[in-house]
Amino acid sequence: MMNNKLVKQLLLMTLLPVYLTAPSVTHAVLPAYAEGQALPSLAPMLERSMPAVVNISTSTNIQIRENPLMQDPFFRHFFQLPNQPPRQQQKNSLGSGVIIDSEHGFVLTNNHVIDKADKIMVTLNDGRQLNAELIGTDPEADVAVIQIPADNLTELPIADSSLLKVGDFVVAIGNPFGLGQTVTSGIISALGRSGLGIEGYEDFIQTDASINPGNSGGALVNLRGEFVGMNTAILAPTGGNVGIGFAIPANMVMTIKESLVKHGEVRRGLLGVTTQDLSAELVKAFNLESKNGAVISRVENNSPAARAGLEPGDIIVSVNDRAVKNSHDIRNIIGLMQIGDKVDIQYFRGSEKRETTATIGKPQRPQLAGNKLHPTLQGTVLSATQKDQVEGVLIEKIDTSSKAWRAGLRPGDVIVTANRYRIHNLDELAQVVSPNGPLLINIQRGAEAFFLVLQ
Repeated sequence: MMNNKLVKQLLLMTLLPVYLTAPSVTHAVLPAYAEGQALPSLAPMLERSMPAVVNISTSTNIQIRENPLMQDPFFRHFFQLPNQPPRQQQKNSLGSGVIIDSEHGFVLTNNHVIDKADKIMVTLNDGRQLNAELIGTDPEADVAVIQIPADNLTELPIADSSLLKVGDFVVAIGNPFGLGQTVTSGIISALGRSGLGIEGYEDFIQTDASINPGNSGGALVNLRGEFVGMNTAILAPTGGNVGIGFAIPANMVMTIKESLVKHGEVRRGLLGVTTQDLSAELVKAFNLESKNGAVISRVENNSPAARAGLEPGDIIVSVNDRAVKNSHDIRNIIGLMQIGDKVDIQYFRGSEKRETTATIGKPQRPQLAGNKLHPTLQGTVLSATQKDQVEGVLIEKIDTSSKAWRAGLRPGDVIVTANRYRIHNLDELAQVVSPNGPLLINIQRGAEAFFLVLQ
């Protein structure tokens, strides 16, 4: 005979599946609904917001790279080879944009959406297709402003992104995979994400609202339909969306937009310090209580930082009342300031906490009009490359109607050789260029390199 304890166990095992599958009367999966009442929906907000989000398509004419020897005029002359125009191929891409000024037709998007495009076409929510003009770009923050005819446009209201909190509901609107306007929803997963290596200046909103290729440049809005950020990138280790998307905060985007509309570029200023993160070893060496902050490793001579009294070894803990956790924070804060802006800095020198004020200065980087070196460089502005670029001469600006543009030069290109000589700066370029002969240059463009003959 089975004992009473075993009988109870068998009885429980028999009843348990019935208990787990029985319908619950105390919890409802769907929102409460009564006959005659409207269901909860984001549709009214989206009806107001979606006309302000546009689809962007671009076309770029690129040259098919040939054997570099075939582009060398000396090689062609020696073997008596005829000059042939380079072969062209058209590259198309898709993205999204946000109308933020209906009166003037200004549209925000990512720089990488329209980068080096020869033609930019905007498709509105009502089906209209409009040619867009490029107003300005900021590659380091991945922001661009384009302009379309201001005729019966809808703009998004702008929210103060500094008021966002983790857990706030957000909606992403864009053009993923070129499918047409699509809406996804989620929450803000994190704020102030930086150090990801996606852009030069990073202060991302992280969201689990699904963002996919083609969403770039689209809007991240709150439940009131206000613009809180611009969708920019995803973390996709498997190649698809895994619920980690990044958007540039609205406050940062609008600051950059004002500069681009006013100047056509972002005129970033200079503080004049090099900083590094505080490692465990540095915290111990400086006898600190916290890893938050950034230690100054170098102060440039005659820079705003030097005039403000900062020295190597000082540890910056706050800039303009914003706590500094690491070097990325300093770079982001200073990078969004304009020449002439005041910056209040709190720092430690040893165990003593100090304060100082610096005035953001103008970066000292020599520039040269291209036509002063060679007539085919008419319409370009040349400068020295920055420390994080390959050494050479940077095409800083270029007129889109110039011969150099038609030949294939673009802003951001770096000239690394000229007439088969390796060059590192403007002086070396001037030494090897003859204004009367053809100019053979080797261009570095991102991870690509190719030759161009200008004559």
